Amino acid sequence: MEGLLTRCRALPALATCSHQLSGYVPHRFHHRTPGRRERLVLSRMFQPQNLREDQVLSLEGRSGDLTCKSQRLMLQVGLIYPASSGCYHLLPYTVRAMEKLVRLIDQEMQAIGGQKVNMPSLSPAELWRATNRWDLMGKELLRLRDRHGKEYCLGPTHEEAITALVASQKTLSYKQLPFLLYQVTRKFRDEPRPRFGLLRGREFYMKDMYTFDCSPEAARQTYHLVCGAYDSLFHRLGLRCVKVQADVGSIGGTMSHEFQLPVDVGEDRLAICPSCNFAANMETLGSAQTNCPACQGPLTETKGIEVGHTFYLGTKYSSIFNSQFTNVHGRPSLAEMGCYGLGVTRILAAAIEVLSTEDCIRWPGLLAPYQVCLIPPKKGSKEEAATELTGHLYDYITEAVPQLRGEVLLDDRTHLTIGNRLKDANKFGYPFVIIVGRRALDNPAHFEVWCQNTGEVVFLTREGVLELLSQVQVV
Repeated sequence: MEGLLTRCRALPALATCSHQLSGYVPHRFHHRTPGRRERLVLSRMFQPQNLREDQVLSLEGRSGDLTCKSQRLMLQVGLIYPASSGCYHLLPYTVRAMEKLVRLIDQEMQAIGGQKVNMPSLSPAELWRATNRWDLMGKELLRLRDRHGKEYCLGPTHEEAITALVASQKTLSYKQLPFLLYQVTRKFRDEPRPRFGLLRGREFYMKDMYTFDCSPEAARQTYHLVCGAYDSLFHRLGLRCVKVQADVGSIGGTMSHEFQLPVDVGEDRLAICPSCNFAANMETLGSAQTNCPACQGPLTETKGIEVGHTFYLGTKYSSIFNSQFTNVHGRPSLAEMGCYGLGVTRILAAAIEVLSTEDCIRWPGLLAPYQVCLIPPKKGSKEEAATELTGHLYDYITEAVPQLRGEVLLDDRTHLTIGNRLKDANKFGYPFVIIVGRRALDNPAHFEVWCQNTGEVVFLTREGVLELLSQVQVV
């Protein structure tokens, strides 16, 4: 950072900035100036703050359930708000983070040939009866009847629906395969005991992909391709995810893996071999299994949060719905299928669980709702003369660093001290907090920059701030 400060002072290309801003007319933070983008100010954000712990407990109704760090933090800073048991309002900051995550998922899925679809949440009972899952999944399905007495469920997953859709296309050729069809939608499961906030709820967002191949060999290649895309996604998020062997459960098929984030609050028990790459969910191993089946070395046990799941289905569903294509010999053949899930809202909560401190949220850099928070001086303080520089800096950043347009938030609550606003900013986990304080009155002005994810604090000139922020990646 010392070297960065030195380089920033010497940047000749930005020497004209003060001249460009010399005609700037100061204005109130929440008004629009003709020709400029409206500044985003904290006072106008719909974001409940400063909830006391007793309020949080009464909102959830069961004090014993607030044992999860991510749930407690997300409630306290107003990222989520309880609607009913296992269902939450996702508030603006959370929606922004989720939209960024979905964009990342879109990039990874489309990079391997994924095509995005959107299927109805209402799924007809006859589709589920055809696969026997109407009864097999039991009370987990949220069921309802329409006014005509027709039965539906609110889809927890869409194997039946997508297979019936592809089966309806009667002229598919092997030349068109593989199909990798995916969606990001709300899912519903009637959890007997929802807990841990977004980690286990009745309504949640999931990315589910369904693949159709012309042979078992091609389907396995697709399986490894999608698993590789999952690895890439979690690497970009900076999350250490472990791929473990898993049970196929009610989805079915012949091969399955989970992507697990190791963390103490996790509900899954994992067996990992430190000597080789073997890892498995304990439910797939016998209770007496203590050695790795691959190398016979000792297994270590840990807990994890499942954030992704992959299945090789074979023809389990395509045979029921007669999902066929014309093969290279001109004959009808059943499609080989796979399905692949990512818990979108669960990834958000799990990332907060893994990265955050006990008191402050920390985001994966690419998912932070806002990248930068600007804190101007308190009204009536000795530094109030530097207030105008805050507006200059805001406009300077958003005009000179295009990727940060819409990513800079101004904490205009100038009736509060800088310290109180910094404390709030620390809780929310903005990757960069810039304080316009006493040293902003120096010549040249210096700004106090808090790099939240590294814990570094540096004083930079306006040019130095620009050089630092120009390196920020935004989805």
